[in-house]
Amino acid sequence: MQMSGNKRQAAGVPYSLPLAARHSNMKIGVLALQGAFREHIEMLRGLGVEAVEVRLPEQLRDLDGLIIPGGESTTIGKVAAQYNLIEPLREFAAQGKPMWGTCAGMIVLAKEVGMAGHATMRQPLVGVMDVRVKRNAFGRQVDSFETDLDIPEIQNGDKTPFHAIFIRAPLFETVNDTVRVLAKLDDGTIVAARENNLLATSFHPELTHDPRFHQYFLNMVKNGRRAT
Repeated sequence: MQMSGNKRQAAGVPYSLPLAARHSNMKIGVLALQGAFREHIEMLRGLGVEAVEVRLPEQLRDLDGLIIPGGESTTIGKVAAQYNLIEPLREFAAQGKPMWGTCAGMIVLAKEVGMAGHATMRQPLVGVMDVRVKRNAFGRQVDSFETDLDIPEIQNGDKTPFHAIFIRAPLFETVNDTVRVLAKLDDGTIVAARENNLLATSFHPELTHDPRFHQYFLNMVKNGRRAT
């Protein structure tokens, strides 16, 4: 897929959040079966959150939210199935607890998955978000790229773009009416979306110095706790 020509490169300067935006009374899990789970944990702990690695169903019980990281979606799904995590993860989402999938995690959350040359991929999925995504939509590893995104819903997102890193990234092919689009590329490709307590991004916020997307997810958790 060709990108439009006005990509903006960011300097990668760390973005600081005010102390008031930090959350010290939350416990967030990061599915730690494969992929970039350590980077998510470091970002969360930097925001004052108790962040823990999750590998077993019982480790979901006292969590306020869960992140499924980037990596290899087929591997994550297969290992999750081996550890009997698929149904507990579905139940976690059904309880209204926030879940966020980044890159491969976005694929694992989707109800439908396709790939070039395959109408539908057969792989273990949690399958709770009403979207269809396309795997490796931008090509191979060498086709990975970085660009700035205008995301009004994150802090100062209408003024300060979010520098997004795409690595063998998926994209949203279709989204249901219940899904809110959060970010698009210049050509209109959807790369971030939310459906109630479910959040998904094609890119890797955990690989940047900018915590605003993690802050956005923590606000979802905070607001969800208020609702209950």
